[in-house]
Amino acid sequence: MVGYRLDSTLHALADPTRRAMLARLAEGEKSVAELTRDLAMSDTGAAKHLAVLAAAGLVRRRRDGRRSLCTLDADPIAEAALWLRRWQRFESPRAVRLRAMLAAADRER
Repeated sequence: MVGYRLDSTLHALADPTRRAMLARLAEGEKSVAELTRDLAMSDTGAAKHLAVLAAAGLVRRRRDGRRSLCTLDADPIAEAALWLRRWQRFESPRAVRLRAMLAAADRER
């Protein structure tokens, strides 16, 4: 079961549109309209992306009247991060420098 969850998490994270949706959800609960604003996609496309995120366990949805609200569940991302950490020992020195640069850029934000 863990392998399947990792596979579905990595599949969900592989798409830049889904990563943009997750970034918005990291700010808090959003309606589907808020989540897909400025992403240039049809309602059908948005529904497909949300289905992938929900199947991976990254998004929970609930109804509030006519609105569909989404919240982030970051547990699958944390599990994927733990799995990926096992492979850090194989990083090249260049990748280590890149990681340090990205961490510094995050701290400056």
